[in-house]
Amino acid sequence: MPGAAHLVLVGLPGAGKSTIGRALAKRLHWPFVDLDDAITATCGLSVPEIFERHGEAHFRRLEREATERLTLEAAQTVVAPGGGWITVPGLVKLVRPPSRLIWLQVSPATALARLGADVAHRPLLAGADPLGAVTALLEARQTFYLQADHTLSIEMMTPSDAVDAILALARR
Repeated sequence: MPGAAHLVLVGLPGAGKSTIGRALAKRLHWPFVDLDDAITATCGLSVPEIFERHGEAHFRRLEREATERLTLEAAQTVVAPGGGWITVPGLVKLVRPPSRLIWLQVSPATALARLGADVAHRPLLAGADPLGAVTALLEARQTFYLQADHTLSIEMMTPSDAVDAILALARR
């Protein structure tokens, strides 16, 4: 992607940010960073443990710190932040410009299906009504996701198809 310092894939949990991000990074020969993995490696706790022990506000501070470290990187990188990353005040401004944000848009039902049993390990989704929780997240975050430079509906795409579509966006 000419001119982009980083490609940041945003979207609901289960949209495929990490899976597509890894495949995209491989095709571009860029490094890949999953911000949740970077956070857990730094603090030694899983995301659910961070939420349980310290709360969501603490996790969002860790996201900000991880993003600040990322912006200091000179290399072009494909980044998969958590689904709520885009809602943290100032983070979009921190990576822009020259980074480009791509919203990987899926329905709540598709996101939930892609998460499968992993939904039990998602602090904001675990509970009696995971579909209702994903739907509420989309309603709360849609305005934020619309801040992305591109929206890509990947509802019926394989990860490979999504990578091809992202690369096609870059050529526009």
